[in-house]
Amino acid sequence: MSRAQYRTEIGIVSQILAITMEHGRSGTIISHIARAANLSHGVTVEKCQKLIGFGLIESINNRRNQHYSITEKGIQFYHEMQKFIDVVQELKIRC
Repeated sequence: MSRAQYRTEIGIVSQILAITMEHGRSGTIISHIARAANLSHGVTVEKCQKLIGFGLIESINNRRNQHYSITEKGIQFYHEMQKFIDVVQELKIRC
């Protein structure tokens, strides 16, 4: 028997977007996202690459390391997703 999943994909994506949104246009490094979202480094990189592919976050390279920043599209998506999550939670559906 497999273990129940701790969080859904929607919950993880929402959390990553919220973390990047907190840091504004300057963004944050992958290790901060991983710690704040309680994800492994590898899973965090994978999720961030998907979000970059969808245009919801962007990768910014500076001299020392890579930062991830939310895009305008990501901010709009995050707000719409929060509305959806609120409705789903009212219906007592896990998300």
